[in-house]
Amino acid sequence: MRLLNIDNRLHVETAGGYVADVEKVSSGVFAADPQAIYDRWDEFVDWCASSAETLAAEARPRDGHAMIGPPAPRPPQVFAVGLNYDQHAAESGFAKPQQPVIFTKFVSSITGPVSDVTLPDGDVDWEVELVVVMGRGGRNISAANAWRHVAGLTVGQDISERRRQHAGPAPQFSLAKSHEGFSPIGPVVVTPDEFADPDDVELGATINGQQVQHGRTSDLIFPVPVLIEEISRIVALYPGDVIFTGTPQGIGAGRVPPRFLKPGEVLRSYVSGIGELVQTFTADNASLRDGAGAAAARS
Repeated sequence: MRLLNIDNRLHVETAGGYVADVEKVSSGVFAADPQAIYDRWDEFVDWCASSAETLAAEARPRDGHAMIGPPAPRPPQVFAVGLNYDQHAAESGFAKPQQPVIFTKFVSSITGPVSDVTLPDGDVDWEVELVVVMGRGGRNISAANAWRHVAGLTVGQDISERRRQHAGPAPQFSLAKSHEGFSPIGPVVVTPDEFADPDDVELGATINGQQVQHGRTSDLIFPVPVLIEEISRIVALYPGDVIFTGTPQGIGAGRVPPRFLKPGEVLRSYVSGIGELVQTFTADNASLRDGAGAAAARS
């Protein structure tokens, strides 16, 4: 099953890329709000299975002008994982972690799959990631049962401003990674049963057509079930929570010399079997004005 947020309304994607509006097809049994469905996940899955023919019959071609939003626009909690691939840990100058490195991204940074992102002051980096959306919550979820709690998988970018992230006296991971537009996700949520092996999917990213990242989630140090087990040992997970699972090697900060995003560049991020994000980066007009003013003062 593939779920989309089209113009802030929940849709199911059917064969041939057609889409069906869930509220309309269910005659209001399920709300249009894409986030609300995760609170009724088991009921919704059962309804979709029993209504497959109706969904297919009611599906229509997707409007090319419709806005595709984040498939989990207002998650109760957003978790992210650092240093979760061996080679990424190495390029970042860290040893392989012995337990998951967990931080948060704030929900106000979440956007849909195609967006313009204003570059703040600093060094802005890219991190393509597989993102988990929870369908069932709970505490102390075992790794053996973890996939049963997952609604689906989507594509994410953990865009990061490195100066603030590493500035003292203590790191500011969450703020540095939560500027406006720094957490695009989408374009769809795909249920785990759609994958030959949900623990082994390809992901990657390009900038202006040049590949900068490529990997497979089978290389995760802590796979999805382990992350769910570890997080839920400490905090309760809720339906609709989002987990950014970590990025493979190839970030800008790990290059020699470091290379960061610039105005006008286009970042494309993908996970096979799910789809693609497209972020276009623009200059901060305030920074441009400040720079022009400083130059004028010097002249």
